[in-house]
Amino acid sequence: MPTPDFVLRLREQVGTAPLPLVGVTAVVFPDENVPVGRRADNGRPPCVSGIVDPGEQPADSAVRECAEEAGVAVRVERLAFVQAMPRLTYANGDQVDFVDLVFRCRWVSGDPHPADGELTEVGFRGLEELGDMEQEQVRRIALAVAEDDPARFEGGRPK
Repeated sequence: MPTPDFVLRLREQVGTAPLPLVGVTAVVFPDENVPVGRRADNGRPPCVSGIVDPGEQPADSAVRECAEEAGVAVRVERLAFVQAMPRLTYANGDQVDFVDLVFRCRWVSGDPHPADGELTEVGFRGLEELGDMEQEQVRRIALAVAEDDPARFEGGRPK
């Protein structure tokens, strides 16, 4: 997947030092199904996700990523989960500290398909068909399933 231009410009200034970035994960429901793809870079099946662009509202980012990656139009219904991810170090040494915002979205239109090359396949799966997904992805889906639950946050507990 291509690195956003703003990240490349930051990397020119900070090298491989950790960058704090905001990411979004869109869990889309057209009924009791969720679109899941297969990543072009590592073959893993994720939910639609991406990086929030500078000045972009996170919910708008979730809508944009669904259109760009999976070719579907969605409406964001609620924030489901907020989590600081463990530091990620890429093969080139770049380090990133992602804060991921998981949004429950409602499918509006479009047949899921690999729209921009980040995913090699995309299709709707039933909630019982998630066995090959990483547990963290399944957890995000589970937290987004409930329509009226308040958002969950990692941390914030007294030590």
